[in-house]
Amino acid sequence: MSMTSARDISASAGVPRGAFLDYPLGHTAGRPNEPELNHSIMADTLAAFEAIDEPGTIVDLSYHWASSDEWKDGAMRPFVPHPGAAAIDDRVERFPEPQYQTDDDAEAAASTHSGRDCLVCAGVDF
Repeated sequence: MSMTSARDISASAGVPRGAFLDYPLGHTAGRPNEPELNHSIMADTLAAFEAIDEPGTIVDLSYHWASSDEWKDGAMRPFVPHPGAAAIDDRVERFPEPQYQTDDDAEAAASTHSGRDCLVCAGVDF
């Protein structure tokens, strides 16, 4: 099951099942600090997982980021503080190595791969 905010990319990748949330990238489970909304989105995603019986099906979840789609006009564009000003790249820095929220997460990931028998990575050359 794939949760996505990039429907066309997920469709072209051929996900087995998908739940599309038309929210900005990075908010696939909803807005931060809104646990009731996050729970509702997850419940609907899991319901879609149970209901989808055709491979490649992507269900559109019925949530809206805002009352209009104007937020999309500035999505993925550099921030310009005022007309004529230089654009500010406000994207989050990317790193080539995995980033973990806690030391426990890093240790869990390391222990999963220590025996080179991770079921997720089956067939990947180490």
